[in-house]
Amino acid sequence: MTSKLTEVSIAPQATKPQAAMPKSTLANELANKVFIIGLPRTGTTSVSVALLEQGLTVAHQAFTKQAFMLADAVSDAPCFSDYQQLDKLFPNAKFVYLDRPLDKWLPSMQMLLGRMLVHLDKDKGRFHPVMKRSFNHCFDIWQVEDVFDEAHLTACYQRHQQQVMSYFAGRDDFISIDISVDGSLAKLLQFIGLAKPDAAEFRQLQYPQLQSQPQNFPQLNFPQLNFPQLNTGRNVASWDEYKHPNKISANVSGPDKRKFFDYRL
Repeated sequence: MTSKLTEVSIAPQATKPQAAMPKSTLANELANKVFIIGLPRTGTTSVSVALLEQGLTVAHQAFTKQAFMLADAVSDAPCFSDYQQLDKLFPNAKFVYLDRPLDKWLPSMQMLLGRMLVHLDKDKGRFHPVMKRSFNHCFDIWQVEDVFDEAHLTACYQRHQQQVMSYFAGRDDFISIDISVDGSLAKLLQFIGLAKPDAAEFRQLQYPQLQSQPQNFPQLNFPQLNFPQLNTGRNVASWDEYKHPNKISANVSGPDKRKFFDYRL
C-alpha cells in the first residue's frame, strides 16, 4: 500500500482540468479508464499487478494529472475517496469496488495505519497532500481520538461501501468483486472488455516476475484465473518490489508539471 512515491516536497497546485482526455494506449483498443475504488487493504495491489500483466498501464496511487492521463487503470489513493469527481472528469470510465470480509480487513487496516499514521499528519507528515486528504476523507484521521478503534474503522468501511453502492446503483459501468473468490479475475477482465486468457497458458504467461523471483514473493501460490495475493500479512511494499514497464509513477510530470486536478471533495 505505502510507497516511496508518496513522499513529496511540493504540494499540488490547482489548475483547470483539460477539456479532452487522452485515449488508452492499449493495443487491444480498450478505450476507457478503469478506476479501482476499494479501500486500502482490500486487494488494490493484487488487482494492479494483474492488470499490468494484461497489458494495461497502471498507476497504484496517482497524485498528478499526468499520472491519470498515462494510466489505463488507477487504484488506491485518491480513487477510493474521489470516485465521484473522477466519474465527472472521465465519463467513459469503469469503476471497480473491492469488497473484503470485515474480520480480514480490520486487523490489516489497523496494521497499515500503525505504520502510516505519523506520515499522514496534517502538518508534519511526509506523505503527499492528496494522499493525506484521501485518507482523512474516508477515515477521519484528523478528527477522531482513536483512529485504530475497531468500531470506528467498521463504521468507516460500511459508510464508504454504502456510499459507493448508492452512487453507482443501477449503472453498468460499475462492478463489485472480492478478489479471494475463485473466478474474480475472469469476472473483472470480462467487465473491462479484455479477452479472457487461455486457461492452459495462463500460468506460464501471467506474473513472470513472481515466478522468476519466488524469494521476493514467497506467499504466492495462486490458481489459474485468480489474482496473486500480494501485500499479505505485514507486507505493504509489493508494488515497489514488482518491476514492470507498464507501471506509471504516482508523481509523474507532464505538460502541467506535477499539478493535480482542481476539484474539491
